[in-house]
Amino acid sequence: MRVLQVIALAFGLAMDATAVCAARAIGARDRRELVILPLVFGAFQAGMAGVGWLGGTWATRYIAAWDHWVAFALLVLIGGKMIVDALRGGDREPRAGSAALYLGLGIATSIDAAAAGLTLPLLAVAPWLALVMIGTITVACSALGYAAGRFLGERVGPRLGLVGGAVLVGIGIDILIRAP
Repeated sequence: MRVLQVIALAFGLAMDATAVCAARAIGARDRRELVILPLVFGAFQAGMAGVGWLGGTWATRYIAAWDHWVAFALLVLIGGKMIVDALRGGDREPRAGSAALYLGLGIATSIDAAAAGLTLPLLAVAPWLALVMIGTITVACSALGYAAGRFLGERVGPRLGLVGGAVLVGIGIDILIRAP
């Protein structure tokens, strides 16, 4: 029964990363991102959950003071750029993002995983198993989200980047509103 709790936690943590992957794919980016983004998001989700687990309440106290502002700023900046690019007609050639972009997205989508990591000792499952499950489920969900976004983007067109950008901005605003 405890394994099901970890699976549910992993799916809950993966949803932001999945939505960001789908939004990023809508803009018809480089196909390599189908591999890069899910791996980055899976590593960050598992890593941040591990930080939460290892850091305990000490780290959470400091992270919680600013985590929602960092996630909000990163998502609004990236989403805003997607909206501007879509309004300008976007790039004709798909291009990959930079390492800084991937790092920013990884941080923005995984900050909540640090707080969730605090719950790992309560689940009576080996922490390493929980971290592997969190990372693996995030990779799988993110890859499916990217594939779905790419499929939709190819069918509807590059102007759908407006929707993708709006989704990222919306996620950022939601994080800010829900912050304690």
